[in-house]
Amino acid sequence: MPDWLLLMWQSLGPLLVGGIKFTVPLALLSFAVGLLLAFAAALARLFGPPPLVALVRFYIWLIRGTPLLVQLFVIFYGLPSVGIVLDPLTAALIGFSLNIGAYNAEVIRGAIEAIPSGQWDAAYSLGMTRAQALRRTVLPQAARVAVPPLANSFIALVKDTSLAAVITVPEIFQAAQRIASVTYEPLVLYVEAALIYLVLCSVLSSLQVRLERHFSRHAVFAEGRR
Repeated sequence: MPDWLLLMWQSLGPLLVGGIKFTVPLALLSFAVGLLLAFAAALARLFGPPPLVALVRFYIWLIRGTPLLVQLFVIFYGLPSVGIVLDPLTAALIGFSLNIGAYNAEVIRGAIEAIPSGQWDAAYSLGMTRAQALRRTVLPQAARVAVPPLANSFIALVKDTSLAAVITVPEIFQAAQRIASVTYEPLVLYVEAALIYLVLCSVLSSLQVRLERHFSRHAVFAEGRR
């Protein structure tokens, strides 16, 4: 067995441990928190009072206008200067959640606005309140519109978790860096890390296709009943 292949085999375990213990949980938790934040921000922009709308617009503008790497540095290395000290995993979770929340807020807002106004009128004619119309009529239809971009956002987040290595989170990429610093084989280790990310994202892409087909079948069924 070639030396490079033996090195890849020996380092596979530590890289997978980093992925299972840190990369996957970090991506899932960040996306879940970010999605809740995005939903709240989208509703605030659509239905909130002007001061809240202005605050949400500022948050989205700030996060979308600055690099994620800089945001992580500010949270982990900058906040201690004002007395706020966070462990690496918490800092990464906050940074990724805020970033995902800002981008997906626009996705959800756009999906809700894409629903024809006639759907609102139909719900109101049945005696529904705005909250009931949103929950029972608009959001189920908006979900079909939002699924593809939200799924793409999650796949991008899985790759972006590699940035957590710069704030010492021991995920896949940092595990590869540590082994490369000892073996002096950065090309082999970084290619191996890239392959692991590729496999993860390929699996997620396959799940995305199935999810989109599921929503498409329900959409066709709903159209057929009208």
